[in-house]
Amino acid sequence: MERNDLNERAGAFVSGVWSERVLVITEDFEIKGFIFYPKTGRKNRVLSDVLNNQKRFVAIKNCELRHRKSAVKAIENHEFIQLNLDSIIMIRPAFEGE
Repeated sequence: MERNDLNERAGAFVSGVWSERVLVITEDFEIKGFIFYPKTGRKNRVLSDVLNNQKRFVAIKNCELRHRKSAVKAIENHEFIQLNLDSIIMIRPAFEGE
């Protein structure tokens, strides 16, 4: 596939989804990153749609994982993680500079 074709496909993907920077709290981690959801509804429903989806996992991209139980463990950065919805204690939009 040619580079222009890849760029067009990437642009179509990005234009077809909402993205939201979120803060997710689990028992063991504080996770900051981006979730993506198809543009099939209203943007203000992204988080509730993710949580109420029949899928049991949410993908989080470009994320930072901070260990909640051990401050001496290094902060981890990952391009992509899958998080089981059952492990989420709290999820909310991340604020600017957070």
